Amino acid sequence: MEILGTTLRICVDDLETSVAFYERLTGSPALRFERGGVSVAAVSCFLLMSGPAEEIEVLRKVTATIAVKDVDEAFAALTGVGAQVLAGPVPTPAGRNLIAVHPDGSVFEYVDRNPVRGG
Repeated sequence: MEILGTTLRICVDDLETSVAFYERLTGSPALRFERGGVSVAAVSCFLLMSGPAEEIEVLRKVTATIAVKDVDEAFAALTGVGAQVLAGPVPTPAGRNLIAVHPDGSVFEYVDRNPVRGG
């Protein structure tokens, strides 16, 4: 599995203030979307998330988002070395993702930018 990069996940109370800070810091505009009642803004390598406490508590358990070429390949690699896939692969606004727990207990999101196949 080829890893293309990592996104730092940050849960914030005030998304607008945080977006303004990270846009100024990185010089990059935010890409925004909603997912499951959570407002999300991607700014460079930072993924800012804000929403209901119960949703944010779940999101805080994910250590980082890892970009891969293909989520199906990541699924095979992860399960082949003993990771447990909790969710996915599923479509997202930017491609597909899955959530996996590594044998050490770390939780990661794996994402690709591939469109949903079939359909």
